[in-house]
Amino acid sequence: MCPDGEGAWRLRRVGAWLFLKWREGWSLRTLPLLAMTLLIAGCSLFRGSPPETFDLSGPSAVSGVPGGTAAQILIPEPSALKTLDSERIVVASGQRLFYYPDAQWPDRMPRVYQARAIEAFEKSKKAKAVGRPGEGLSIDYQIITNIRAFEYREETKDSGYAHVEVFVKVMDDRDGRIVATRTITGDAAVAANTPDHVVAGLDAAMSQVLIELVRWTLGVI
Repeated sequence: MCPDGEGAWRLRRVGAWLFLKWREGWSLRTLPLLAMTLLIAGCSLFRGSPPETFDLSGPSAVSGVPGGTAAQILIPEPSALKTLDSERIVVASGQRLFYYPDAQWPDRMPRVYQARAIEAFEKSKKAKAVGRPGEGLSIDYQIITNIRAFEYREETKDSGYAHVEVFVKVMDDRDGRIVATRTITGDAAVAANTPDHVVAGLDAAMSQVLIELVRWTLGVI
């Protein structure tokens, strides 16, 4: 199904095209068949090339972590507002939010963040075990995350910066007690307003957040 608004626009184009063909003398018996064919084909007749997909790598290494832990850590999928709970790359211009055209993540942003957060703990080599729900861990702690911002912030038409903000709760899974809470932010320069540079900036900002997440979490559990 086409997205709201876009689907209606495309159906209006189909209707206008059929009307013109009727005015040109096409048979009324032929037009319903053509209409049915267009409806079955759906929006793909007018859709352009799919958005280009960009991935995030996260930090290449996580060093400077104090001590380590034998605890097993669960990282559930983060929560986020609907705008962020998407495959699209968010752009913020003041209070206006929209999506970067023709660019997307490989999965919904909370799932991408979750995967890179798990990898960051693994790269630190300071946690005995870390994983997502369903992986059979004997859980000691959960890292509960709300993604509050994951966006390119426009300052002018051609310039801006990457901003990532998460609110984190560390919960003792054995008794449900919240051990610690913290807001972690990351900002990174963006060299140019192009998908490649925006993604590079967001990757750098997210890496700042994940490195601090690992250091802070292993310091409080």
